[in-house]
Amino acid sequence: MSALYLYSRWVRAWHWLNALLFIVLMYTGASMHFAGGGWLMPFDRAVTVHNTAGILLTVGWIGFVIGNVTTDNGRHYRVQWSGFFTRLFAQAQYYGYGIFHNAPHPFHVTAEMKLNTLQQLSYLGVMYGLMPLLIMSGWAFLFSVSLPETLFGLPSVWLIAMAHLTLAYALVLFLLVHMYIITTGETVTTNLRAMLTGWHREDAPHSSSHQEAQ
Repeated sequence: MSALYLYSRWVRAWHWLNALLFIVLMYTGASMHFAGGGWLMPFDRAVTVHNTAGILLTVGWIGFVIGNVTTDNGRHYRVQWSGFFTRLFAQAQYYGYGIFHNAPHPFHVTAEMKLNTLQQLSYLGVMYGLMPLLIMSGWAFLFSVSLPETLFGLPSVWLIAMAHLTLAYALVLFLLVHMYIITTGETVTTNLRAMLTGWHREDAPHSSSHQEAQ
C-alpha cells in the first residue's frame, strides 16, 4: 500500500466550503428562478441567501487562486506540453471505453502531479474560466442598476441574467461529472476519503486507480 499526502488542510477546507456554497447557490438560484413555492425557499429570503453565498464564493475563489500562486498546489495545474495530445487521447479513450472494460488507468498519481491531462484541462477551464465569469456576472446582476440600459443592442439585465444562468448550468453539469469521477477510484470511496483525510492511497503502482481532486 502506497500513500501520498496530496491535499493540504487549506485545499480540503476550500474544497468542502466551495461545495457547500455551490449547493446553496443552486438551491437558492432555483428558488428565485421558479419564484419559490413547494420545497423551494421563499423568493425574498432566497435572494438574501444567494447573494451572501455568492459573496463568500467570490472570497473563496480569490483564496483558491492566491493559494495556488503561493503554495506547491499550483504545480498540479501547469500543463506539460510534451506528449500532451498522446496523454489526452489515452485519457479520453480510457474514460470513453477502457474504464468499462477493466483496462488499466493510463495515468498514475504522483506527488508532483495529481491530475491527469483531462482533469487539468477541465479544472483550468472551470476554475480559471467559468468560475470567474460566473462570479463577474453575479456581481453585475447584483449591481444591475449601475449597468447601461443596453449591451450589444440587448437589454443589459436580460443579457447578464442569461449569461449567469447559462454559466450556472454549465457548472452544475461539471459538478455531476465530478461526482461520477469521484467513484472511479480503486473503490467507490477511495477518492472521497482522500479529500477527507488528505491521503491518496493505492495498492500497487500498476493499479488503475483514478484520483479526482481540486
